[in-house]
Amino acid sequence: MVLRHGGLRQARGMTLLEVMVALVVFAIAGLAVMKTASEHLSGLSYLEQKTLATWVVQNQLVQQRLEGSWPSDSWVEGDEEMAGQRWYWRYRGVATADSNFKALDLEVRTAPKSESPVAMMRTYVSR
Repeated sequence: MVLRHGGLRQARGMTLLEVMVALVVFAIAGLAVMKTASEHLSGLSYLEQKTLATWVVQNQLVQQRLEGSWPSDSWVEGDEEMAGQRWYWRYRGVATADSNFKALDLEVRTAPKSESPVAMMRTYVSR
């Protein structure tokens, strides 16, 4: 702000309070940006894990089809390594109303006994 006093110009600077309020506003904005970036990175990690687990499920489905065997009603378990990580998969057949078809449940986990799978799929196979 410029004031005229007796023909001379005097420039006024910002007060300490105004500077502190500006710093608080910028700090809050910076924290919001950091939180958003952190959530974005966390979401990317989740999507990467979900994608890799889905590939493991699809690999087991292809393997099952190549073997051509009728899936048993008990869980068949195994593990494989993909992208530098060990994945634990399992599958089982589930009877349907038509004896020529069977549902095939496939699951993939990051730990052998974890409660919930990272990815799962149900498909149907025929004789």
